[in-house]
Amino acid sequence: MSHDINRRTALKGVAGAGLIAAGGLSLLTTACSRDGKGQSEQKDLPVGVLSSEGNQVLTIEKLMSNKGYFKEVGLLPTILQLSSGTNMIGSLLNGQADVCIFAGFSALITAIEKGAELKILGAASVKGQQALFSKNPGVQHVKDLEGRSIGVGHIGAQLHHVTTALLMKKGVDISKVRFVNIGSSGDVFRAVATGVVDAGNGEADVLNVLDRYGVHMVQDGDYAIELPEYTWQASCASSKAILEKRETLVRTLAAHCKAFRYVQSPGSKDDFLQAQLDALGQKNRDDVLAGANSQWEYLQKRKPYAEDLALSRERVQYMQELNIQISGQKSVVPYERLIDASLAQEAVSRLA
Repeated sequence: MSHDINRRTALKGVAGAGLIAAGGLSLLTTACSRDGKGQSEQKDLPVGVLSSEGNQVLTIEKLMSNKGYFKEVGLLPTILQLSSGTNMIGSLLNGQADVCIFAGFSALITAIEKGAELKILGAASVKGQQALFSKNPGVQHVKDLEGRSIGVGHIGAQLHHVTTALLMKKGVDISKVRFVNIGSSGDVFRAVATGVVDAGNGEADVLNVLDRYGVHMVQDGDYAIELPEYTWQASCASSKAILEKRETLVRTLAAHCKAFRYVQSPGSKDDFLQAQLDALGQKNRDDVLAGANSQWEYLQKRKPYAEDLALSRERVQYMQELNIQISGQKSVVPYERLIDASLAQEAVSRLA
């Protein structure tokens, strides 16, 4: 059965517009009807998974399909792709999707603080797969960005949020920086390469082609190294889904955890490259392979994915304090109100 989540329904959620890049939803993989009755007795359970357009997310989901990870745990997945402009919270709260694995963590916290009936289930990317880049020879360190322009997305959304966090850590006076709303990290990197802004984020897939664009990475601008305490993405589901579809969610978390472990292992290169080719198409095969190689090498060095899905209290506390400084969060929310770690713990135990 095809599932169509329209813009009006998807926007019914509260807060969290920056949770995940989302202007429409396209169905990538269909599954049978998601009738929740008697799910625990079924061999194969349908699950609706919200997914972003980012290369790394598309590659992970495709690799999971290629490797049969969903099938192994008895799932029939419907992958719903979110594109710029749609808020994923409404889709979760209205039961039109069951879970989002790669949701922006800072905005998740803000949404729950404002009353969204959601729970964070576990970590996905605990460290960033991005860095700050510049074409300006005068920008070699983050501190050099005072008095210059930086490309970001919407003010308060994740690109702006994480860039601000790094600038603050490096002692940059934020009032002396001009943030320019460009769009996604891909858009921002193109703006850097063409000199529209002095600096901005790019993803790990550009690291092997910097010379082609005359761009360099800011020396202390690798987020995984310089800002490892910043949690980028986490999984989440509605409180209702946790109550009614716990087994489905546990299986989904287990499948993704297995993928996280695999792509960060040395033997995964060929499968990762093929998955990215499958996900992005083979029209520009050489460029896709160059980006996939770069991204895979970064995964081996930095290990950004949470192989145990765990979110420590210290990580959550840091992100809340940062939100209060940057995003208008009013007060620290108790850990137990934000996080239900029991599903992730059960998922991980099944992989042992």
